[in-house]
Amino acid sequence: MDADQKEKDFRALCEALLAAKDAGEMARFLTDLTTPGERDALAERWRVAQLLDAGKSYREISAETGVSTTTVTRVARFLAQEPHQGYRLVLERLKEKTR
Repeated sequence: MDADQKEKDFRALCEALLAAKDAGEMARFLTDLTTPGERDALAERWRVAQLLDAGKSYREISAETGVSTTTVTRVARFLAQEPHQGYRLVLERLKEKTR
C-alpha cells in the first residue's frame, strides 16, 4: 500500500471516530477496532498524558501506573515538543468542558 492510500485510510478512520455520538458509542467502536492490548496501550498513554499535565514526575507516573519511564518520556515528548499537539488540544478541550 502506498503512502497516499495509507493517509486516506487514516483520514477515513479519523472521520469514523468523529461519528461516535458519545463515550459509550466510542467505546463500542474502539472495542471492535482494537485488540485488548491495543486498547489498553491507548488508555495507558492517555492516562500518562493526563498525569503529566497534572504535574506528576516521570518516576511518580511510572510507580503509579506501572508504565515504563520510556513510555512516559515518549508521551511527554509528544505532549510538549512535537508539532501535532494532539494530546495538548484534547486536554485543553476537556478542561474547557469542566469549567
